[in-house]
Amino acid sequence: MAPDPKNGFCSQTKTFHSLRPPVPLPPPTQPISITDYTLSLLVSPTVPPPQSTAFLIDAATGRRLIYADFLHQTQTLSSSLKTHFPSLSKGQVAFILSPPSLHLPVLYFSLLSLGVVISPANPLATESELAHMVGLSKSTIAFATSSAAHKLPSLPLGTVLVDSAEFHSMMTIPTKDRYNQDRVKVNQSDSAAILYSSGTTGRVKGVELTHRNLIALIAGFYHNRTDRDDSVPVSLFTLPLFHVFGFFMMIRATALGETLVLMERFDFEGMLRAVEKYKITYMPVSPPLVVAMAKLEVVKKYDLSSLVLLGCGGAPLGKEVSERFNARFPNVEISQGYGLTESAGGATRMIGPEETKKQGSVGCLAENMEAKIVDPVTREALYPGQRGELWLRGPTIMKGYVGDDEATAATLDSEGWLKTGDLCYFDSDGFLYIVDRLKELIKYKAYQVPPVELEHLLLSNREIADAAVIPYPDEEAGEIPMAFIVRKPGSSITEAQVIDYIAKQVAPYKKIRRVAFINSIPKSPAGKILRRELVNHASGASARL
Repeated sequence: MAPDPKNGFCSQTKTFHSLRPPVPLPPPTQPISITDYTLSLLVSPTVPPPQSTAFLIDAATGRRLIYADFLHQTQTLSSSLKTHFPSLSKGQVAFILSPPSLHLPVLYFSLLSLGVVISPANPLATESELAHMVGLSKSTIAFATSSAAHKLPSLPLGTVLVDSAEFHSMMTIPTKDRYNQDRVKVNQSDSAAILYSSGTTGRVKGVELTHRNLIALIAGFYHNRTDRDDSVPVSLFTLPLFHVFGFFMMIRATALGETLVLMERFDFEGMLRAVEKYKITYMPVSPPLVVAMAKLEVVKKYDLSSLVLLGCGGAPLGKEVSERFNARFPNVEISQGYGLTESAGGATRMIGPEETKKQGSVGCLAENMEAKIVDPVTREALYPGQRGELWLRGPTIMKGYVGDDEATAATLDSEGWLKTGDLCYFDSDGFLYIVDRLKELIKYKAYQVPPVELEHLLLSNREIADAAVIPYPDEEAGEIPMAFIVRKPGSSITEAQVIDYIAKQVAPYKKIRRVAFINSIPKSPAGKILRRELVNHASGASARL
């Protein structure tokens, strides 16, 4: 039985199929790295040759790297690494600890071309966190900035300082060993990257992605791109390149010959200055940034008229926030998407202005993807409009969690389905909606309360700058919804006013019953609320009463 052409649902298998046309992928047996695949798209007839186009720009200094120099540096570094580290071989892991910089994409593409598995991590991580990640990934060499290198344990091939003169010469001064001689044969099934999950529900896990995973993802973006005009899109990256969202968006921009403006350290007003200065047309962002752009008065000081599109991912974006943003920026589209580190960052997205009108949704299934909505209790696959756990299957799904067979078996079933842990539903048109994380649902008496729904309502209040909702233990109800509120400057909104504001808009069992005011909501680099920190904060506060 063929899937419904309106929403992709096959009632016989209870599986949702992508409505996007399938995209061509290299034959699975063809040896090709994500580096070579990306660069083959960059020089293909359908993308104008960008040799003299600025590929990377440092937002703070204005320094830039054109595509011709990027390609030269990538090849030169690959050759230098083979010369300086003859024992560094295909399949070994390189741990990378660096904020965004002009040399970071060069390092990524160079190592990937050699079949070395890259494992980038947050430079702000602690020594114990980094030791855990290095142990998980079994890294043999590290590349780090001089300010972060001291936090790393000792590695067999040592640590290379990426902000040193020696490393710069490795990128720019060719060695006798030419890049094209003795090319490393990289298979698509080989591991390409180990990226770390956000760890919001426990100890961080290392997600192992293959070259094939990344090729399938980038192929989708390349073949389903929408060319708005003949000018080169200019993107501003507020995202860290160690996170899956920033990582794959960087590869995507390279394949499409775009210009990337990188911020080494994010600050909101610095971002606004960069949009004005570099005439930014596109930004991949997380929901907190959209909230800030919709609400903060400082935004009005800058000329942001070049912006045409925001790509929003990392967490659901509420309809109220979207509407407020659109009121302030009527000419800027918000294209929402959904993905996990375990799906190489891709799963659903919006393409084109018609789809972006579906506020509250995270778009349609990406090309070559399948999905099920599964009842968390009965394990029965459900129909459009019914809520359950989202399961995904397709060529971007991870190999598994490194060093954790138990977690891999619990997340990936024998048929290749990835259990996302997200409570979702598809509507009758095949658009996906995220309700909440299954593990984060608040159990109030016999009811399930999604924190995200309450957070979206709180953010629609003009006196609230930011908000998070957590379960708070209650003897009678089991758990009650508790809100952490960041007031807007000048606001004196009270606990009673917050409670009353929500009570007027929701069923009685969803009401917020406790409020705490806080200076900022703790979040991951992708904008996900770190509820565990707030739960610990709330339990600590109650213990002191």
